[in-house]
Amino acid sequence: MKLHLFAPVRYFFSRDKQLCQAIKNIFGFYPRNIFLYRLAFLHRSAGEESLRGAKINNERLEFLGDAILDAITADYLFKTFPTKDEGFLTEMRSKIVNRVQLNKLSQKLGLDKLIRLDSSSSNIYRSFQGDAFEALIGAMYLDRGYSFTRHILLERIIKHYFDINELVNQESNFKSRMIEWAQKEKKQLIFSVVEETGSGYKKQYIIEILVDNIPLSRGQDFSIKGAEQNAAEKAWNKINSEIAK
Repeated sequence: MKLHLFAPVRYFFSRDKQLCQAIKNIFGFYPRNIFLYRLAFLHRSAGEESLRGAKINNERLEFLGDAILDAITADYLFKTFPTKDEGFLTEMRSKIVNRVQLNKLSQKLGLDKLIRLDSSSSNIYRSFQGDAFEALIGAMYLDRGYSFTRHILLERIIKHYFDINELVNQESNFKSRMIEWAQKEKKQLIFSVVEETGSGYKKQYIIEILVDNIPLSRGQDFSIKGAEQNAAEKAWNKINSEIAK
């Protein structure tokens, strides 16, 4: 696939010169519609308002990019592991596109330096770096299409920053481990939402894990799934530390 290497002359005389060059340095091509990429890095905490009163930020691009990223990753894994079942493929995809992984990836690529964010919000919106990466994928898709985006994502991101063989051997789904442990030990395992804090974008969930109705651990996150994983990791570590004594 031939990449568009040369930037339109107008970029060198615009306010987007640095952003245009950053995209080229990171992904190997110059944007066609720079507005999409500018929008991809506009976090909701620093969002703008249009003349019609609509909020302008990267959330819609994030929604689109999330779907495109999932589709490309699923297709790649489906072809890479032709004999593996749906459960294995789902867990492998999660290891690549989970929020912690995308936050780290964004930092490695230097995308965090391009995000426009209310400085007082960086501790509240802990996933803003990964969100921006997904928004960028959405922008790339709209700007260049699916095939181009797939090529960039596979050749410059997944194959370069992820060791697939290492991920195969990496166990990260602590909830699954806890469920398997409970079944093996004939224990009753319950994941319960015990509290919700904040509201709107700041809303977080607190999950408590009970084993035979005895509280074992708690986890907190902006999503129920994330809070479950946090609680499950704490529970798993606690169980194994008891076994080791």
